[in-house]
Amino acid sequence: MTRIGLLSDTHGYWDDRYLKYFEPCDEIWHAGDIGSMELIERLQSFRPVRAVYGNIDGQDIRKAFPCINRFQVDGADVLMKHIGGYPGKYDPSIQGTLLVRPPKLFISGHSHILKVKYDKTLGMLHINPGAAGKYGFHKVRTLVRFCIDNGSFSDLEVIELSE
Repeated sequence: MTRIGLLSDTHGYWDDRYLKYFEPCDEIWHAGDIGSMELIERLQSFRPVRAVYGNIDGQDIRKAFPCINRFQVDGADVLMKHIGGYPGKYDPSIQGTLLVRPPKLFISGHSHILKVKYDKTLGMLHINPGAAGKYGFHKVRTLVRFCIDNGSFSDLEVIELSE
């Protein structure tokens, strides 16, 4: 079993509670709009990190992380892209990939809207963890934790970072 801590849209904003809530996690995933190398380096010094760059990220982050990250974790095929849309309204830049070879888990960010939805048509789970940073129109900052065990997902938790 692999425990995942997931966040997105930090826009360079650091909160010490990231580490508190990700303490039980084996890996941290960042779905883009990281905002600073310092933030990602702090996460990397705590746990292994998988990430994608977002539309606000500079060249330093774009050199360190891909636009699309596809990988396997504990029997699950995972695809992560910052601007990805959601079931029924996927972004055109990823739609073809999802339709041709859907992963078991598709992760996106960008909207600042927390969304967890199963796409019955493609047989995959979609997670957008919302926004963990302070910049943007969102009212509540959120993180997500979940487990992957032999290709199955469980114990999904939404964590609200109130002020």
